[in-house]
Amino acid sequence: MKQFFRNRLSNLDLIVLRIVGIYFIFGLLWIFITNATLIKLVSNHEQFTLFITYKGVAYIFITSALLYLLFRKTLQRQNQIETSLQLSEERWKFALEGSGDGVWDWNLETDHVFRSARWQEIYGYSENEIDPTSRAGRALTHPDDMHSIVDDVKAYLEGKTDIYVSEFRLRCKDGSWKWTLSRGMVVSRSKEGKPLRMIGTHTDITARKRSEAQVIRLAHYDLTTNLPNRMLFLDRFKQEIVKAHRTSQTITLMYLDLDRFKEVNDTLGHDIGDLLLKETAQRLESCVREMDTVARLGGDEFTLILCNLDNQSSIERIAQEILDKLAKPFQLGNELIYITTSIGISIYPEDGNNVEVLLKNADQAMYAAKQHGRNRYHYFTPSMQEAALMRMHLISDLRIALNANQFRVFYQPIVELATGNIYKAEALIRWQHPTRGLVSPAEFIPAAEETGLIIEIGDWVFSEAANQVAKWRSHHPGFQISVNKSPVQFRSNSKNHINWIDHLISLGLTGPSIAVEITEGLLLDARDSVINQLNALRAAGVQIAIDDFGTGYSSLAYLKKFDIDYVKIDQSFTSNIRTGSSDMVLCEAIIVMAHKLGMKVIAEGIETKEQLDLLVIAGCDYGQGYWFSKPVPADEFEKLLYRN
Repeated sequence: MKQFFRNRLSNLDLIVLRIVGIYFIFGLLWIFITNATLIKLVSNHEQFTLFITYKGVAYIFITSALLYLLFRKTLQRQNQIETSLQLSEERWKFALEGSGDGVWDWNLETDHVFRSARWQEIYGYSENEIDPTSRAGRALTHPDDMHSIVDDVKAYLEGKTDIYVSEFRLRCKDGSWKWTLSRGMVVSRSKEGKPLRMIGTHTDITARKRSEAQVIRLAHYDLTTNLPNRMLFLDRFKQEIVKAHRTSQTITLMYLDLDRFKEVNDTLGHDIGDLLLKETAQRLESCVREMDTVARLGGDEFTLILCNLDNQSSIERIAQEILDKLAKPFQLGNELIYITTSIGISIYPEDGNNVEVLLKNADQAMYAAKQHGRNRYHYFTPSMQEAALMRMHLISDLRIALNANQFRVFYQPIVELATGNIYKAEALIRWQHPTRGLVSPAEFIPAAEETGLIIEIGDWVFSEAANQVAKWRSHHPGFQISVNKSPVQFRSNSKNHINWIDHLISLGLTGPSIAVEITEGLLLDARDSVINQLNALRAAGVQIAIDDFGTGYSSLAYLKKFDIDYVKIDQSFTSNIRTGSSDMVLCEAIIVMAHKLGMKVIAEGIETKEQLDLLVIAGCDYGQGYWFSKPVPADEFEKLLYRN
């Protein structure tokens, strides 16, 4: 029964009921006890009446005093509770304000919302500028965030979360948006447990949100070009494949690699290289639709995801537009740069049904485009898969070849045209594969350069050639062997040029016993490491020859700067010389220019008597080619020397 009343009466009702009860019981006891006592003690009627009057007056005084004490005690207790509650609330609000957060106090019954001065300061509003209702707060909330706020409040009030927490954007007075972390809790409920009042804070988390967005962007976008990176590209590609599978649509994947980008990067520096990548990204984006994806996988490799292209002509139109736009010159600062690109194309679902296969096939198609001359696009074909496997096996076998002693050095004579005598030879590597037989250098040298194996292979060729020239010079003083040194060897961090010089010294050879053949493109590489290596070789007496002259980028300034000893006319010119032909004129010009600069000229690829005679008339110094001899092993070359 006691619990029944407690559940149905408020604290104030219980206090009043307690006082009335005490008064009622005291009154009954007073009447019965005093009346019984007077009847026994007083027999005179007049005295009895007088005592009754005194008793009534005494009752009034006693009950008044009792009521005073009861009310005073009760009110003191109630006041203490209210004071304690108010003090606690003030301390809490002070603590919240002290944290730098804005405080809000929401009466759920009246919808009145108190917003602290700090709250107004955060969002730039003055006092009383915002209506003190939750409706006014909703009007300041970003429309995209309203649903999440409603869900968060509902989840808390339904007891699904221990505390109310929500993140959303609020509009400031200046029109900007601030990300806000709102936290709060119910501080008052009805007898039935219904929430009556909530109090909480608003924290400005805009800076944190910006940092989070930056971290997300760094994880998904390339810093140099602002294009999606490999991670985001793969995610989008997977999503597009799922959609295409559901709707029976096609996806075109283009894999791009910039031709000769490394030469630009190494020659002009990474800053220019980065500017080139940025401009390339902008040109690529201008070639596609907004719905398409242009991504940078890394280095100078880009990919394009093109969805729902109608036909092959649409694909080729975009590919050709890319080729045309990237072939236009890039004005980067004071530099005018020309590049091209090679594009590989694979199509979902005919060339593969997942990201990995389509990407691999597009990469193989791009590699085929480079092999066919660069600056073109190439579709994936099944035969490329076989070629890629063969290339993978080639690289694997190449790693074994050096240790397994499968390489051979052949020598091709370089003949003095005026006398017909052999004074020089070029060392040329050959690979005697255990199952494939003799493998062409044109097939394995590019793979060796790509994998870096050319460094170790090049050192081995030099050592073999140096040992051989030491042997031949004992019978043929002044004989010289030239060896090729790849740009990859020059650009590596190895100090092989020092080892080369030390090896010559250990054999008792002078510098001119060896000539190092370099490509024209290397002359454009202004890096200190390359220049230092060339200077060190020249200082040791090693002579320098430019191979395949006329096919690259060399200029007179570079020829003079590096003190070149020989230029070798490329066989593409030699093979086409005829009396009065443009190639003949070009060969004559090269010969005259070289002689004026103090250099000797070696013509490569001489195969006929007519070519030989024309070059002799033009004043060419040396010749090399099948007219004299094909490359032969050392023992066969010795026979040529003795016959000479």
